[in-house]
Amino acid sequence: MRSGNSAKPTRPWSTWTGAEVNLAAAICAAQFAVAVAVWWVGTFDDDDHGAGLGGGLAAVGLLCVLVFGPPLLAALGLLHAVTCTMPAATLARLTRRRAPGPGPGPEWLRHIGLVLLIGALWSALAVLLLGLAPTGTEALLLCGWGVPPALGVALMRRRERATGHPPDGGRVWLRSALAALGVCALVAAAGTAALATGLIHAYEPPKLGADRLTGVWRGDHGAVLRLNAGGRAELSAVPAQPEFGDVTTKEFTRCDGVGKWFLDTAGRYDPYADGAASQRRDGVVVRVGDCGHDTYWTIGGTEAHPELFVLFGDPDAGDLRVLRQD
Repeated sequence: MRSGNSAKPTRPWSTWTGAEVNLAAAICAAQFAVAVAVWWVGTFDDDDHGAGLGGGLAAVGLLCVLVFGPPLLAALGLLHAVTCTMPAATLARLTRRRAPGPGPGPEWLRHIGLVLLIGALWSALAVLLLGLAPTGTEALLLCGWGVPPALGVALMRRRERATGHPPDGGRVWLRSALAALGVCALVAAAGTAALATGLIHAYEPPKLGADRLTGVWRGDHGAVLRLNAGGRAELSAVPAQPEFGDVTTKEFTRCDGVGKWFLDTAGRYDPYADGAASQRRDGVVVRVGDCGHDTYWTIGGTEAHPELFVLFGDPDAGDLRVLRQD
């Protein structure tokens, strides 16, 4: 008779069943869809910097979302399942086998604890390698992202023991998609209602006087714009409208030197200004001799953290440049 110790050890990944991976991926994919819907509602009070998809491009964008969104969400769900949910499930099972006595609690509870630990490790790795700086809420969400899939796996195992067979993979994905669609619709409806009733206020750009605009503004690639009292402007590598070409071109030049600036409170000099006057935004016109055309820097941001931005090219797919005050 062969002893129990002579049996071939089970490979850790052999504890993963196709049904469990499938369920974890489907639940996580649904979470991603709901997260996108919540993020979208959260942009209702953000400054779009004059950009956006309109007309035919909006229809094309929606079509791309409908066609490529589901497989992308499924791929993200599968990636999360094989990098977080299922490794945690394996560790939870191995911990139970190696623990003496009754073991450190139910397997599903250890699974959740290990999911939180692995989520924290991935979050820390993202901070170290990608330079991300998540807020406390974002860090908590990143760590706890695998909890619903872990609970789903635990529930599936209980039902499998009771019925003797795992759930059908097609039904799992269909139910996940329907649940995600329903929750996303509720989130979108709630956000729209909150915007209509004033619970969420649409973005309004700050009203800044010339004295508040005076100072140093900095952007990417070393861009520095100094707006001095009296209308004098000093520029260093500041983007400007090209001398030749129309307003729809993405290309721009970078200016160095001294010029003039003034505040436009009616949007008269905004090359993109059209429609009702109420939709026009204040901005700063910067003029520099021998360096392109006048550049209209629209005022954005907030009272506490103002911005100056210009969108080079078509508003549907332009090149956005932003300056922030020191």
